[in-house]
This record gives sequence, C-alpha cells and structure tokens, in this order.
Amino acid sequence: MDPLTKSRGLGVTPDQFRACFSDVNPAPQGTLPGSNQKHANKQVLLSCLQRANPGITNDSLDAVMDQYRPGGRAAQ
Repeated sequence: MDPLTKSRGLGVTPDQFRACFSDVNPAPQGTLPGSNQKHANKQVLLSCLQRANPGITNDSLDAVMDQYRPGGRAAQ
C-alpha cells in the first residue's frame, strides 16, 4: 500500500492516511475479509478520513482505493 499516492488522491497527508488506516482490522494473512468486516473497516476508514477532509465521500474513497487495488473493483 502506498499511503503517499492514495493520500494525494484523497486530499489528506500520508500521515493522516496512515493514522486512519491503522484502525482498520485486516483479515488474517491468506484469507479474505467477510462482508461484515469489509463494511466495518470501510466505515472506520471513511469516517476518520472525513475528519481530515470533509469532502471525501464513499464514492471518492472507492475510486481511489479501486485505482490502486490489484485487480481493481472486481477484486473487492
């Protein structure tokens, strides 16, 4: 994950992005998160990022994350 590139796309600093992402609970290595875990993590990330930049929306977060996710939105 490249916090500098993603943070630019969201209008936050790399430190702000890292701090927000630190509260996300990833699935154990080698597994995929369940639907509930994905939604909970996204809500944690989105609400934290919105405190740093109120202009961030669910759609703008999706667009930036999909841009850097291996396989894009289809891999979600």
